[in-house]
Amino acid sequence: MNTTLLIGGILFLAAFTQGLSGFGVALVAMVLLPNIIGIKESIAVVALVAFVVDLGVLLRYRDSLQFKKVLPLILASFVGVPLGIFLLRRADERLALAILGLILAGYALYALSGLKLPELKEKSWAYAAGFFGGLLGGAYNTPGPPIIIYASCKKWEPDVFKGNLQTFFLQNSIIVIIGHWASGNFTADIWSLFWRSFPFLLTGLLTGLAMDRWINPAVFRKIVLVLLVVMGLRLVF
Repeated sequence: MNTTLLIGGILFLAAFTQGLSGFGVALVAMVLLPNIIGIKESIAVVALVAFVVDLGVLLRYRDSLQFKKVLPLILASFVGVPLGIFLLRRADERLALAILGLILAGYALYALSGLKLPELKEKSWAYAAGFFGGLLGGAYNTPGPPIIIYASCKKWEPDVFKGNLQTFFLQNSIIVIIGHWASGNFTADIWSLFWRSFPFLLTGLLTGLAMDRWINPAVFRKIVLVLLVVMGLRLVF
């Protein structure tokens, strides 16, 4: 199969997933892309892709945004993102892939478990979630797991959940992009790959946003999570 079509298909699926369920662009893309173009190249491309998708979903749910609730998450991520990028530059690729696989599979298993989570009232939990979300965002472009767990504990309404998450993801994407730009990670090949894939990711995003009225997001999310377990373990082994 043509490599551009394969990468485009992956980014279509990743963008579709987030458009439908409110998260997942980096989780899906970072499981599938590293085996095709390498983990460091994947992280750079997905940083750009995530910005586009996060912005698109936020525009859809901007009226549900409660900025004060995500501000502590954002502030803490300012510390986590640079540290994550620093660690990535010094990590062995095989080790980095294994760690990423464990994070994705572990998060998916947690989400599938249906565990009843306590409501987190102390603001310190927000700073902790924001820091670790930023750390994972900088290192692997996967800020989602700590933030989604925190949001689930806060029991936000579905539209508030999506609006708040996109706000955090968008600012995280901006910081990550600045960090990768400063580190010289956006090569001509990365930009070329991004622009060739842009029609696929845009189509996936718009399709996901349109289909949320017709497909049960909860059922779709479970299917994605099962796939994440399998694919995450593949990165490990």
